[in-house]
Amino acid sequence: MKRIALVTIGTQGDVQPYLALAIALQERGYTPVLGATEDFEGLITGLGLEFHSLGPSIQSFLKETRFENAMSSSMLMNGPWMLKQGQQIIDTAARAAWRMCQGAEAIIVNMNTSFGIDIAEALKVPAIMTALQPLNSTSEFPLSMYYVADDLGPTLNKLSYTAAAMQQAYWNLPRNRLRRELMGLESREMGGVFTNTDGSPLTTLYAYSSIVSPRPRDWPKTALVTGYWTLRDRTGWEPTPEFEAFLSAGEAPVYIGFGSMPFGAERNTRILKEAVAKWGGRAVVARGWGGIDPSDLPETIFPIEKAPHDKLFRYVSAVVHHGGAGTTAAGLQLGRPTFVVPQAIDQPYWGRRVYELGCGPKPIRLRKLTAEALAEALADLSSNEHYRRSAADVAEQLHAEDGCDKAIKVIERVMAHFVPGAVKVKRGKAKAKSKKLPLKKAV
Repeated sequence: MKRIALVTIGTQGDVQPYLALAIALQERGYTPVLGATEDFEGLITGLGLEFHSLGPSIQSFLKETRFENAMSSSMLMNGPWMLKQGQQIIDTAARAAWRMCQGAEAIIVNMNTSFGIDIAEALKVPAIMTALQPLNSTSEFPLSMYYVADDLGPTLNKLSYTAAAMQQAYWNLPRNRLRRELMGLESREMGGVFTNTDGSPLTTLYAYSSIVSPRPRDWPKTALVTGYWTLRDRTGWEPTPEFEAFLSAGEAPVYIGFGSMPFGAERNTRILKEAVAKWGGRAVVARGWGGIDPSDLPETIFPIEKAPHDKLFRYVSAVVHHGGAGTTAAGLQLGRPTFVVPQAIDQPYWGRRVYELGCGPKPIRLRKLTAEALAEALADLSSNEHYRRSAADVAEQLHAEDGCDKAIKVIERVMAHFVPGAVKVKRGKAKAKSKKLPLKKAV
């Protein structure tokens, strides 16, 4: 059976889609191996997949005081520390991934693990880039990874993507050292995360729906939007007797969760309690990795330590969350009106998309959220029929998609047309001899 390596680093939202793809690959007769940080060993092996650790807990990194300060106050003051730590994380992950990828016939990577492009080059196998948010440059909207205006105009929209290129140049420092020391390759002289070393484009799979984020018209043919890679719950999760009692005691609650960023628990909990009291309804809250303190909550708020969204969201009337790509998908797939309180990275982008689709109120950044604003949003979510109709319409369209199936068809096409050793790169002069992948149409 063909071995395919999937390499990812991040929070659960950065791992779960690759789990879904790995399971789909396994069901089609492939041997997937999934690399992630040690936080996710139990989750991955529990699903019967081969796991390789790419480094220590990412949760510990997120709990660093300087990370919280960067996210909540000053990126300028704390950014250098984050970049240095990021380089160390990449160095550790790349060395582990090098061992993990031996014998693989294809390597699937994302922006956080772009060193996999180098590993694929050294092992003479194809690399396939993936992303959970739009990252190829376009004039239609600005870069989704940074909090900027909805639209800067075509020229500035396009220019905003240079920020990602500059960040990637910093990540390339450890990559180039690893290319020389570990893989026997020369330094990269061309290309970013969407190209091979010789500058030829990589096939890039976007694991979200074009219904939620339409594919830009000026993207290259190699950038394909597949639909969501959805991990259906396989744990058999059911509500506990305590949760069932809470559900039966009143109207369906609203889900509230602030994701995997483990800071601000005291402030978040205070806002939550005051907002629910002002609103007068009921809520079920998830702790994530520490964003909510579950102690001393009123009877109108039920805390859940952990539950699969595709099951939990069936019991709620609407959802309030941080705007992670996976959580956004889960809410929309079940037709739930949604209010997004983004913190960082691509979360503001998904919040805007939910709002523009008519599925919920305009997002408010978590750092600017007040109890009054959250109470107003909860009341709006509970009473606005337009949100409910729009969310139901989006859900119906999403149910017709199979993102993993489309992704695997492309992966198979890339593997079938790959010519081992066809890309030759010489210092000072890059030559592309790779066989061009025939992509007749965008997925």
